[in-house]
Amino acid sequence: MTRILAYRFSAFGDVAMTAPVFREFLEQNPEVEIIMVSRSNFEALFADIPNVIFKGVNLDDYKGLFGLSRLANELIKEFQPDYIANLHDVIRTKILDKIYSTKGFKVFKINKGKEEKEYLTDIWNLNKAQLKKTVERYADVFREMGFKIELSHQLRPTKLNKSGIGFAPFAQHKGKMLPLEKSYELARILSQKHTIYFFGGGKGEAEILEKWEKEIPNTKNLAGKLSLIEELNTISQLELMISMDSANMHLASLVGTRCISVWGQTHPYAGFLGFGQSENDVVQVKDLTCRPCSVFGDKQCFRGDWACLEELNIQKIVEKI
Repeated sequence: MTRILAYRFSAFGDVAMTAPVFREFLEQNPEVEIIMVSRSNFEALFADIPNVIFKGVNLDDYKGLFGLSRLANELIKEFQPDYIANLHDVIRTKILDKIYSTKGFKVFKINKGKEEKEYLTDIWNLNKAQLKKTVERYADVFREMGFKIELSHQLRPTKLNKSGIGFAPFAQHKGKMLPLEKSYELARILSQKHTIYFFGGGKGEAEILEKWEKEIPNTKNLAGKLSLIEELNTISQLELMISMDSANMHLASLVGTRCISVWGQTHPYAGFLGFGQSENDVVQVKDLTCRPCSVFGDKQCFRGDWACLEELNIQKIVEKI
């Protein structure tokens, strides 16, 4: 059995995107085992993938050069890997790479395409084009090791009887999020024909969604009420998910649920569309030449009016449904 030690510590959505790649890679290479090192609370993302051993770590326990050196040694001792896969490529993982290289391990790392993404998000660049999908960038790391992997880019529903619509109106950054009054109106319209389940995280989001549940009939707030395993199970039973460009889109991909995704500052061109999700289910303001101006949705609006989100007509989403 060949063992690959892979690490990716954040963000939630990016870690979730590794899971369908692992699944298809291991199906095509059954003689391989992946040790996935990440934050402990992400374990459920990999729970049902054969040949993945999840190793949760608390990074606060491994601070600085000495801490990371200790982590590297612990992982070698416990797992004795054959290859190292850096799926993150940030300072912390670059240090781990160096430590493993000096110990004689072959280290392979993701090419995030930083320069391409900088050019894509330059507001004066009028020749916007699709970049390589992030899931293919993950797969490339295994290809570089000499393994064959062909991604299907197909959803795999884990449940057959599906009903209800999930709605995750929040995102980490303002540049990715529909104004809340638009989301509220969307929920109100959809709830006339469908049962709507609200998803969110954190106290503030849960409070807003509690209020919506009281005011809009036929809606149910699930924010703050489910563990990650329960959340994945619930999403697997939905007919459809509506999400911003955020982790919930990737959770829907993981359990084979179709997702209508809403994009503002960011754009599927940067490669972050959920695995197996359709370009036809993307909702965005198309005729803004300044889009995308950000890979992560964390920039201030260049125009100052957030037109990419303010001008988005929720009727577009209703029509897709």
